Amino acid sequence: MNWTTHSVFNQPRPLSNSNLFLSDTPLREAVTREGAQWDAERLASVGQQLGGSESLESGRLANAFPPELLRYDARGERLDEVRFHPAWHLLMHGLCANRLHNLPWQNDPPAAAMVARAARFILHAQVEAGTLCPLTMTFGAIPLLRQHLPTLFSNWLTPLLSDHYDPHHQPAEQKRGLLIGMGMTEKQGGTDVLSNTTRAEPLTTRGPGEAYRLTGHKWFFSVPQSDAHLVLARTQQGISCFFLPRLLPDGTRNAIIIERLKDKLGNRANASAEVEFREAIGWLIGEEGDGVRHIMQMGSFTRVDCALGSHGQMRRALSVALFHAHQRQVMGKNLVDQPLMRQVLGRQALQLEAQTALLMQLAHRFDASSTAWCRLFTPVVKFAICKAGIPFVAEAMEVLGGIGYCEESELPRLYREMPVNSIWEGSGNVMCLDVLRVLRKQPALQEMLDAEFAELKGVNRHFDRRWRQLQRRLPRLQESDAREVTGDLYALAATSQLLRVGSPPLADAYAQMSLDARGQKSLPPALVDRLLLRACGG
Repeated sequence: MNWTTHSVFNQPRPLSNSNLFLSDTPLREAVTREGAQWDAERLASVGQQLGGSESLESGRLANAFPPELLRYDARGERLDEVRFHPAWHLLMHGLCANRLHNLPWQNDPPAAAMVARAARFILHAQVEAGTLCPLTMTFGAIPLLRQHLPTLFSNWLTPLLSDHYDPHHQPAEQKRGLLIGMGMTEKQGGTDVLSNTTRAEPLTTRGPGEAYRLTGHKWFFSVPQSDAHLVLARTQQGISCFFLPRLLPDGTRNAIIIERLKDKLGNRANASAEVEFREAIGWLIGEEGDGVRHIMQMGSFTRVDCALGSHGQMRRALSVALFHAHQRQVMGKNLVDQPLMRQVLGRQALQLEAQTALLMQLAHRFDASSTAWCRLFTPVVKFAICKAGIPFVAEAMEVLGGIGYCEESELPRLYREMPVNSIWEGSGNVMCLDVLRVLRKQPALQEMLDAEFAELKGVNRHFDRRWRQLQRRLPRLQESDAREVTGDLYALAATSQLLRVGSPPLADAYAQMSLDARGQKSLPPALVDRLLLRACGG
């Protein structure tokens, strides 16, 4: 029988072939402005490859077929290995080839290497976020290992600094590439790592670089298949940081027992585990009792990557929504031409303009070793951008309607992925309390802000008013103020960057949207036209 009940029309094609870099005008401009123009050609090539259907399908497959824990082999020997879908390995090869784990740490790094890496990170985040976890931890660990274990593990540095991904279960000196994970939290403490009970006792001698036996557990052990992990454990002097290789120098398996893999809301392509240390061997990094400070050196980089990753996923959500809106017709007009929809999409594009400008400026400050500025604004951007991701993707879903809520769309996966960056490396309250701590410990930071923001005095009244209000509050900050103050700092920093580098209409509109307590008026139609054109690469 040949029954025809209807014809399929007015159903947009999915966004499956685009150049993720060339279609993002704010990112292209920021790369040039912050000194990484030399990488533009490669970024365009990476953007073309990542925006293709094959890469997007690899991202989907890696999440549809999450990793499996293999506890035993056929003979009953304990394995504790994690098996991944081939799509995971394909994505990991691309990430390592693009040096997301080590570009700024090369012996002769290029100029603005942090800026170039940040741009590459944003592009990869739009395809699959789980694979970024092992890369960001490795990136954060390399400076720490170089500083504290340069001799003991010198044979690790060459593969750590390579552009190869090597998933084989072999000793470090036999591999072409290595990855580093981390394990801090325990069941009873979570963020409160000072309550950790895992204990470490020296094999022979105490002190930096010496071997210890670790007994205890980790509630979240990120990327258990990594070649080594940085972990916290308690010694006589307090919480200390240790380097735990998966395989010991003699090639035997370290006593790290994987109890199970976490069944997570999102981030499903990536493995997170619960483990036990049964007298596992680890090497002390730095002095006993100094572990939190050392692990936070690593955390300063991974926190920035949380913000970069969330931004990249928000950018992808807007791209999907825009592509749909340009094709879908409602009441005789394309959805993108409907005045109210244009306001929604325009506000989203404006939000991303500010994020792009501030994140790339932060990367530039890392390149310039602006330690105080980075120390303050790293938790600021992590809090504000990661927190903004969830409602942003939900709004993009509404643009698509019901089809955006179904798994055939990318948006449900993006939505499930969003909360992890707000939680990992410190949830919102932790970030805000960190901001408060920095402001209290470094009074000179207010002078730095005064000097930077004074350059813009009189440029925008919303900016001037909010900065005066915050100035009055800074000397008498209370813990209960931390969220509001962190939000203000983000809005002021993002606005100040747009006031410096953006067109006046764009910067003024963002200042009103983010700093005017009376609420946001509709964006001028001409500005919406410009924002949407820039969001599409024009």
